[in-house]
Amino acid sequence: MNGITRRELMSLEITADIEQVGTNPSTTENFMSLVHKRMDRRQMLRVSGGGVTLAAIGSMGLTACGSDSSPAPAPTPAPVAPQPITTLNFSAVSKSLADRFIVPTGYTARVVYRTGDPIAAGVPAYTNAGTDDPATYDRRAGDCHDGVEYYGLNDAGTARDVNGSNRGILAMNHEYVVPQFLHQNGVTAGTTRVQAEVDREIAMHGVSVVEMMKQNASGAFDATGTWGYVQNSARNRRITAATPIEISGPLRGNAAMVTKYSPTGVRTRGTLNNCGTGTSFWGTLLTCEENWAGYFLRPSATDNLNRSAKEIFALQRYGVGGDRYGWSRVTAANAADQDNYARWTATVTPGATAADDYRNVANTFGWVVEIDPYDVTAVPKKRTAMGRFAHEACVANTPVVGQPLAFYMGDDSRGDYIYKFVSEAVWSADDANATNRMAIGDKYLDRGTLYVAKFNADGTGTWLPITLAAVQAAQAAAGGTPAYVFADQADVQLNTRLAADALGATPMDRPEWGAVNYATRDIYFTMTEANASAGRTGRRADNIDGANPRFYQDQRGATPSGAAATTNTGNTFGHIVRMAETNQNAGSTTFNWDVFLFGAQADSDPARVNLSGLTSANDFARPDGLWFSPNTGLAWIQTDDSGALLDQTNCMMLACVAGRVGDGQVLAAQPASTAAVGSTPAGAQLAATRVGRQVTESTLKRFLVGPLDCEITGVIETPDGRTMFVNVQHPGEDTPNAAIPTPASYTSFWPTAEKGAAGATPARPLSATVVITKTDGGRIGS
Repeated sequence: MNGITRRELMSLEITADIEQVGTNPSTTENFMSLVHKRMDRRQMLRVSGGGVTLAAIGSMGLTACGSDSSPAPAPTPAPVAPQPITTLNFSAVSKSLADRFIVPTGYTARVVYRTGDPIAAGVPAYTNAGTDDPATYDRRAGDCHDGVEYYGLNDAGTARDVNGSNRGILAMNHEYVVPQFLHQNGVTAGTTRVQAEVDREIAMHGVSVVEMMKQNASGAFDATGTWGYVQNSARNRRITAATPIEISGPLRGNAAMVTKYSPTGVRTRGTLNNCGTGTSFWGTLLTCEENWAGYFLRPSATDNLNRSAKEIFALQRYGVGGDRYGWSRVTAANAADQDNYARWTATVTPGATAADDYRNVANTFGWVVEIDPYDVTAVPKKRTAMGRFAHEACVANTPVVGQPLAFYMGDDSRGDYIYKFVSEAVWSADDANATNRMAIGDKYLDRGTLYVAKFNADGTGTWLPITLAAVQAAQAAAGGTPAYVFADQADVQLNTRLAADALGATPMDRPEWGAVNYATRDIYFTMTEANASAGRTGRRADNIDGANPRFYQDQRGATPSGAAATTNTGNTFGHIVRMAETNQNAGSTTFNWDVFLFGAQADSDPARVNLSGLTSANDFARPDGLWFSPNTGLAWIQTDDSGALLDQTNCMMLACVAGRVGDGQVLAAQPASTAAVGSTPAGAQLAATRVGRQVTESTLKRFLVGPLDCEITGVIETPDGRTMFVNVQHPGEDTPNAAIPTPASYTSFWPTAEKGAAGATPARPLSATVVITKTDGGRIGS
C-alpha cells in the first residue's frame, strides 16, 4: 500500500517494502502476457448497453473547487444497487500540488479523527510535538490511517443498527508509522533504539475502533448536527502491535506457531501493517496484515546455520527479515520488560526449543484478523484458514442463502497472486443478526477451501484449490524433486505462496485492494504497478509478452522521472482487472475476466500508454484503494502514487460508473514506437496488445485531491449514502529525520495549516480521517 520512498532516519534505516521488490521466483506465465494473447485474438470488451464505455481491459487544507467469440460473461444479472447513479454530475476536481484537501463545488469536508487524538476519558489532547507520554498511545488514534469500515448504531447509541446513518462506529487500520514526527527531535540516532520511542511506534500500529456521531456544539448527539468522534465512548478501543490475539483455524496449536509467548501455539501479540479491510455479513471487521515480514530481525548469515533447508526456502519466499524499525534493538530499563522487544527477533537460539525464543514469531503474522467492533471484550482472532501472505484486503461477495460465502484477497507483492476463500458452511440469514459475532466467524472463516486464480488467455480463468492433494499432484506432474515438500494441510495454509507457486497460479502486478460490484457481483482488483527502478525488477521491453501489455518510461516533461533511462519503466501507472464467477456462483471454480481500466497520464501516447483515453479530468496513476458503494453503485478509486504523476498532482480519489465483465471494445495492436508519456521519445512499446474504448468524463471523474506527500486510502459511506469517510495517510512523509527541529522544512503542514499559504504557521503533519457531505444533503456522487 505505502509508496516505495523510504527514509534513512539517521542510523535507523527504514527499508523498502517487500511488496516493491517481490519474492516470487515462479516462471509461470504472468497475467499481462495473457492480456496480450487474448487482446491480440479477440474483442475483449464491448460497449455497455447503458452507454458506459470502459477501457480494456472514473477546516484548514480542506477546499471545495470547482460480437466476438469470447466466452460469455456470467449470464444472470444480480439485482441492481438501489437508485444507481449512471452519470457523474459533479464538476471534476483539477489536479493540484497544493497542501490541502480539495473536493468538488457543492461538497464540504472536515477533519474528524487525527493521529494522536485521545479516545479515552482522561487522556489529554495530543500536543503533536513528540512529547506526549508513551503510556497514553494505546488510547490515542494510531498513525497512517488506512482501510476503514462503518458499523451503524441506533440514535441512542445503545444497539447495533445496520441502517444507522447518524451514529456509528468507525473501525480503521493504522498501517505503519512516520516515526520522525512521533518523537520530539525525530528518531534518536544510534545502533540501539530508545525504549520510549519504540513504545510509541508499537502502539501507533494496528486498528482503531471509535464511535462517531452527529453532534451539537456541546458535543451531545444531534441528528442535525455535524460529525465528530466521541472521546469517552465505552465502545472505543485500540488493537495495537502488542494486543493479545487468538490464533484460530487450522494453525491453532500447530508446532509452527509455538513461541516463548505462547508455548501451546494458540496466541500471539499484535497485528501489523494493516492495510486494506473488509467487513463480514454478521458485523465484524476483517483487517489484513500486509507488509509484516520486514518487521523482524533475522540475520540470515547466522540464523540460516540453525535452520533446515526447508525453513530457509520458506523464509526467503516471504522475505522475513529487515528489522524495519529496529524494535528488537531496545535495552529495557526494567529487565522484566525485555521480552516486549526480544519478540521482534525471529532467530533460533542454539540449544533452545521453539518455546524458548521467537524463531516462529513471523508465522503468527500475515493473516486476516477478525475484530468485533461492537464488543470491546471480544478477543480478535487470526483466521488461518484464509492463508498467509501479504493480505491487502478481504472482500465478500453477495451472500445467497444456502450457498457458501466467498472472500477475495490480493497478495500485495510483485508477481504474486489473487486468492479466494470459500466457506465450508452455507449462509444462513439468521447469522446476520447474531450477537455472538466471533462465534459466527468461527463457523464461516475457520473451515473452508482456499483457492488461487489462474487466468487463461481466452478470457476464462480457473480457481485452483490450495489443498495438500492438489499441490502434491502438481508437484508430481512437474517431475523432479519439489523445491518445498509440504508436510500436511496446515503447512499448506502457513506457506500459501509456496503452494500457489506449485499449482501454477498467474503472477500479477501487485494485486492490492479488491471490491465487489454489488450490482453485477463482478470482482475487481487494483494492480498498482510493476515499474522497474533502482533495486526493483519490473516490466521490460523484452518481457512484455506477459501479463502487462505496456512498456514505457515515465517522463516529467522532457526529462525522465528517474536518474537513468532504466528507471521508472514498465507498468508505472497500473491498471484494474475484473472477474465474473461462472453463473454468478461465488463457489464456482471457473470465471471470466477482462481488464477494466488503465492508469495513465492524459497526454501520453494513446496507442501504447493511455489505453483508456484518460483526460485531465480523470487521469491517474497507481490505483490502490477500491470500493463500491452499495447505495449508489459507484466505484471509488484511490491512488498511491510515489512518482508517476506527482509532478502534476497529489494523490486523489475518482468516482466511476462501472459496467460489467465483457462490456467493452478492443482496438488494434500497436507496434513499438518511441512515443511515450507526454509524447516524449522514450521507447514506448505495446507488444501484441489490444485495448478497450475510452471512458468518458461523465463516467470517470476526479472527485478529490489530497494534501502534499500523502496517499488517499480507505473510503466508506453511511448506509444512507449521504456521509462519506475518507482517510489521508502520511502527509509530509518525505520530510527527512534531520528536518524535525526545523518545522519550516516539513514537506506538508496538513491538516493544521497549508504549506505555501500566506502566513501559514509550520506544524507537524498528521494522518487523518475526513468526513465529506454534500451541501444540499444529497447522496455522495450524485
